[in-house]
Amino acid sequence: MTQSPPLTRRPIRKVCIVGVSGKLGQHMLLHCLDRGWDVVGVCRPASVAKLAPFQDSIDAGRLEVLGGRTNDRALIEEAVAGCDGVLTVLVPWGMDHYASGTAQAVLDYAEADARLVFSCGWHITRDAHDQPSWALRTLVAVAGTLARWARVVDLNDQVEACNRIFASDRHWTVVRGSDLEEGPAQGLPVWRPHVGDPVLASNLTRRIDFAAFMVHALTDPALIQQAPAIVGCQTASARAHPAA
Repeated sequence: MTQSPPLTRRPIRKVCIVGVSGKLGQHMLLHCLDRGWDVVGVCRPASVAKLAPFQDSIDAGRLEVLGGRTNDRALIEEAVAGCDGVLTVLVPWGMDHYASGTAQAVLDYAEADARLVFSCGWHITRDAHDQPSWALRTLVAVAGTLARWARVVDLNDQVEACNRIFASDRHWTVVRGSDLEEGPAQGLPVWRPHVGDPVLASNLTRRIDFAAFMVHALTDPALIQQAPAIVGCQTASARAHPAA
């Protein structure tokens, strides 16, 4: 296997956000702009208009929006060129390998030493050290079966996308999310390397804090090739285990 280049720790100046028009993507966009970074956003053509208020409120050139499917390899190649980091919202829409195609395009075309941070919408299993609860396993199995039957979402493709990232030698992070709620920021979520840790039991995170953790991961070397499972820092389980 080809070894990945050493992390240069070059300053983050330009970030690509794949899935920028969704709720999580828009929060990440604000976090990036607040840090002074330029952004290239990728979203479906029908969602480009959602970004107009951001473009109108910042200096020209700080935000470029490209419309297209996020598994369009040519589009991703264009979007990630020259970016120091890539934030990708993995969404398993449809039955045509949307999530895994998106992940593979980012892995293939991002700059060699870029930081790549991906989101997964639940505490997906990475290895045998993860011990998801019975309730979570049942929910994923039932929801996944119903979604595939309706041909709306393919959770197996989300698993495939994450497995491709885990097998990569790139400078990646997969943030394994919990249930999400709206509300004002509470602070960076607490994370653990393995699902099943009692700190994660509350399984709830503010969406704005999930986005902040994604952006934070771009500059945290401790998260390179890690799959942090997160939970809100003010949840009952996080507060019950402050030492962790």
